[in-house]
Amino acid sequence: MADRDEKTKDGAMERRDLLKLGAAAAAGLVTGRLGADQALPAKGPDAQKRLDAGTAAKPGAHPVNPRTAEAMPTRNLGKTGFRVGLFSLGGQAALEKPSNEAVAVPLIERALDLGVNYVDTSARYGGEARWSEQYFGQVMARRRNEAFLATKTHERTRDGSLRLLETSLKLLKTDHVDLWQLHAMSTMDDVEKVFAKGGALEAFREAREQKLVRFLGLSGHTDPAVLAEAIRRFPFDTILLAINAADPHHLPFASELLPLAVEKEMGIIGMKVPARGRLLAGYVPPPLEEQRGKIKATRPGTLSMPEAMRYVLSLPVSTVIVGCDSVTQLEENVAIARGFTPLARTQMAALETKAEPVAKQSLWFHRWEA
Repeated sequence: MADRDEKTKDGAMERRDLLKLGAAAAAGLVTGRLGADQALPAKGPDAQKRLDAGTAAKPGAHPVNPRTAEAMPTRNLGKTGFRVGLFSLGGQAALEKPSNEAVAVPLIERALDLGVNYVDTSARYGGEARWSEQYFGQVMARRRNEAFLATKTHERTRDGSLRLLETSLKLLKTDHVDLWQLHAMSTMDDVEKVFAKGGALEAFREAREQKLVRFLGLSGHTDPAVLAEAIRRFPFDTILLAINAADPHHLPFASELLPLAVEKEMGIIGMKVPARGRLLAGYVPPPLEEQRGKIKATRPGTLSMPEAMRYVLSLPVSTVIVGCDSVTQLEENVAIARGFTPLARTQMAALETKAEPVAKQSLWFHRWEA
């Protein structure tokens, strides 16, 4: 592990300093349980009426879930001014399956009831029907003011992205989203297309000016250098990055990208925390012929879900998003966030070593070819 503690290229901070930042985030930037004056909207009959009616949050105001304060610790979502709970709900797993309303909608409702105040979806989740946005829309129609709502565009052009956003707003049953993100920025070609004349960045600027979106972000799983290049070119508000305990073993996002995002004071959202289960000891790999992609899972993982979540939350991230298959999984994840305490460096190193035998299957989303 000694090599991984050296400074990264371009003068990035050392890994041990990054972990100190993570401890600072966990100890200093986290409010264990916010006071009611910080967690609730302004007092008075109008504020209570908004909560009771479940009306949409105004485009210039932050959503407020009044349960978050007692549900789990919170952190700053970068410079947005929003305090986000440590656990947030991702729009995949049960929430992207077709005709799964009976499971998906109650799951979203339960997440809000448990104090989750950030939810993430995409124009790509659930295929052409965009099931994930449909399910979220059913809940947002009644409870929009309780969740910081994020979605994404996978188009790289202005026109294509604006068309996706128009449909996202209809499906989500809202007049604005809190965060609009570039989805799965994977190659330098993606960056060039987005920043070119007629590229998606033009749509981002226009949508923000028209108050269709409040904040702008990007996401990526494949190569930290791609995301680093994009955030050097434009002051995005947030970054959604793939990171888990196997990360140090190949194209590490924690050392190659996270320091730059911290330096730019971005909201940092961690995903792929359990690697869609591949990192977990209870994982049973499907038959190889049923697995998509080149990197196959051949064995169970090595970590528990509490270990996987605590590892990532001990880094300087604002929150983690996890897709859930059931309300039981959701409740377990919220409980982990509620009881979170930061890991020491020795504990993190032990989890990295424990994850090494399943690193490749747990990092299938990284670039593996030269």
